[in-house]
Amino acid sequence: MNDTISLLMNHRSVRKFKSDPITDEQLAAIVAAGQMASSSSNVQAYTVIAVTEPSLKTKLAELAGGQAYVEQCPTFLVWCADLYRLKQVTIHHQPGQPSYEGSVENYTVATIDAALAAQNAAVAAESLGLGIVYIGGIRTKIAEVSELLGLPELVYPVFGMCIGVPDQETGLRPRLPLSGVLHMNGYDKNQTMKAVEVYDHTSAEYLKERTGGQRSTPWSEQMATRLTEPARLQLKPFLEQKGFLKQ
Repeated sequence: MNDTISLLMNHRSVRKFKSDPITDEQLAAIVAAGQMASSSSNVQAYTVIAVTEPSLKTKLAELAGGQAYVEQCPTFLVWCADLYRLKQVTIHHQPGQPSYEGSVENYTVATIDAALAAQNAAVAAESLGLGIVYIGGIRTKIAEVSELLGLPELVYPVFGMCIGVPDQETGLRPRLPLSGVLHMNGYDKNQTMKAVEVYDHTSAEYLKERTGGQRSTPWSEQMATRLTEPARLQLKPFLEQKGFLKQ
């Protein structure tokens, strides 16, 4: 165990923040650290929008499903997959040539690039004593979020991230056993399901303690409920309208 691994192993989602602002120097360092994440073929197909204006955060909090911490955090980052920039340089250097910015592959690359950069940034923020929480809720009303932030074609908001000085103590949420995600030289279906059995007990005990005995639903049951409920089915037509997933 070293300091880096210790920091990673102690990640917690923070949903209550002090009013202390994020300084320009902190924000620059956090995003610069994000930029050093791996990027497929160095395309760097992402953009991050830092939102600090109170009224804008209020609107984003509403669009994210009424998540108050989006409004309360000092800085809210919106991580976007961005192929607009690549399309424009392609037009400049290869005018008249067919291009494939709308392919599923390029959509996948841009989304992964945004996620990798964001996680680098999250670790950098935590190393500075700050807390973060990812906000997938901005995809619930993704068209409205995109319009609010002025996102052009070939840009979509992947998720948001609240950043600030933590104002709460939170426990560590247990993860699947390592055997559930680490397979050697091939996928082991039996190993996967055995790990789920173990994790169901662990997750149920964690939830029971966290809720004062009010809930103890095992992880597998929670996931089954999640998978059988339709969620954000508007994403596909929205992404197609934005120029993604066309090839």
